[in-house]
Amino acid sequence: MAFTSLTITREAKTATVTLNRPDTRNAFNEETIAELTAAFLELGADDDLRAIVLAANGPAFCAGADLNWMKKMAGYTHAENHADALQLAQMLRTIYLCPKPVVAKVQGDCYAGGMGLVAACDIIVAVDEANFCLSEVKLGLIPATISPYVIKAMGEQASRRYFLTAERFSAREALRIGFAHEVVAADALDARVADIVKALVNNSPHAVRQAKALVRDVVGKTVDDALLADTAERIAHIRASEQGREGVASFLEKRKPNWLTH
Repeated sequence: MAFTSLTITREAKTATVTLNRPDTRNAFNEETIAELTAAFLELGADDDLRAIVLAANGPAFCAGADLNWMKKMAGYTHAENHADALQLAQMLRTIYLCPKPVVAKVQGDCYAGGMGLVAACDIIVAVDEANFCLSEVKLGLIPATISPYVIKAMGEQASRRYFLTAERFSAREALRIGFAHEVVAADALDARVADIVKALVNNSPHAVRQAKALVRDVVGKTVDDALLADTAERIAHIRASEQGREGVASFLEKRKPNWLTH
């Protein structure tokens, strides 16, 4: 698929998806949403890849919804608005459920729907100059479609404040409330993301995929007999898997596992 609002580059076992509409501060519209959905479906199914980086060109990471798209939505019927919002929701879910680990490389400001885009990723690294804002209520709207991911990322208490006030907050505040995993100087961003990607690529691809699903499936569950049985089944299954056996054998034999040599 040819992309007009994104670029995709590959290096070794990593793909980088870059938002490429710097003139609109990488605000997204229906075209960007469709392209992101297609890109992550394609990359998630690529057995040669072990990690994906979501990045952006220009001074801003993502300003949320494109103004021209918003003007168009103003004339939509309820049914058209629902269908339009569902496309965004499905794009976010595609990133969230992507079997490959996804690292958000936030090089600039991240507002509204852009925060949902980042929150759907697994690891978030931001520059210390970046600002964040859930600005929807200023426009008479609510951050509905992004809420499942943003609330998971920064918790109920912080969401109560920033959903309601639409205050802009710093990268350091994003780190404090748990939205960002790391905040670094702009000149350190590339190297830090590269280090994280290297760690991901060095691990068992099968185990990384299963570990990602494990967090998603266990969070919020009651620690009851059903959960104990489920987690016991997961470890039993992966111990008997090809990569599980190879990982343990390579550790005991003091050699590199075969996924690092293929």
